[in-house]
Amino acid sequence: MDAVLLAGGYATRLWPLTRTRPKMMLPLGTGTVMDRALSALEAEERVDTVYVSTNARFEAEFARFLDRSDYTKPVLSVEETTGEAEKLGVVGALAQLVDRESVDDDLLVVAGDNVVGFDLESFLDFFEQTGTTTLAAYDVGSREAASAYGLVETDGTRVVDFQEKPADPRSTLVSIACYVFPRPVVGLLDRYIEAGEDPDEPGWFVQWLQDRRSVHAYTFDEQWFDVGTPESYLDAVEWTLEGDVTVASDAEVVDSELGPNVHVLPGATVVDSELRSTVVFPQAEVRNASLDRSLVDEHAQITDVDLQGSLVGQYTAIPGA
Repeated sequence: MDAVLLAGGYATRLWPLTRTRPKMMLPLGTGTVMDRALSALEAEERVDTVYVSTNARFEAEFARFLDRSDYTKPVLSVEETTGEAEKLGVVGALAQLVDRESVDDDLLVVAGDNVVGFDLESFLDFFEQTGTTTLAAYDVGSREAASAYGLVETDGTRVVDFQEKPADPRSTLVSIACYVFPRPVVGLLDRYIEAGEDPDEPGWFVQWLQDRRSVHAYTFDEQWFDVGTPESYLDAVEWTLEGDVTVASDAEVVDSELGPNVHVLPGATVVDSELRSTVVFPQAEVRNASLDRSLVDEHAQITDVDLQGSLVGQYTAIPGA
């Protein structure tokens, strides 16, 4: 089979952190958000080619990332959009990619901003057992949270109903934007688009498909993070670091208390400060400050302040009192 790693969004909910960088490039442990998915796809023998689907605006960033990596399977596939207003929608972009790359195989589709704890091999084993469109499903535990996703209703493992972003969800089991489409179903993408159906979220395609083909759900209990907000990104950082502190070899940390879950990146400076659950990006400076669950972007300067739940943008100076 082939795989598509969806990385074509503009992540406006994470601005200014993602105004000039794709959110899949955000640091996570020793790599990035995208590295978790790419590493699993690289190791999976059933996956031949991984198409990294992005937009023209971030094409150069992804090209540099892949050129510097040791991955052998990824191929960059670019949609010609440069801003939110031009977006094709995920299904629209996926249909174009299938045509552009002449995909003619079973297709694994994974959102590049998904951070998941389940084993990809088990998911693909489940797909091979059913032979049908397969989605990964997770119980978010809250009907309010479920309303933001595709709601899955099952009879055992078979999906009997699917509703994308329901206003009044009947359960809390949702689709996490990880799918395998059998080869015949991949051929239905063009038919779906030509019929004038919603080209945005993959869930709309699954909802349309569920009335026409069998769909099964692989339900997992391991952790899942949808990295779409500063809060969810920090949750993923905390889960990945497991209480540890990661400091780059060329970062400067002096007379400071770090931890738990602190990541200080190359060239950053932390002096006389206390940091908890915080990411300090390259070349940022934090002096005489207390930060909790905060993100300090590149070249920002934080001095003499206490911040909690804050996102400080690039080149921002907060001089305190």
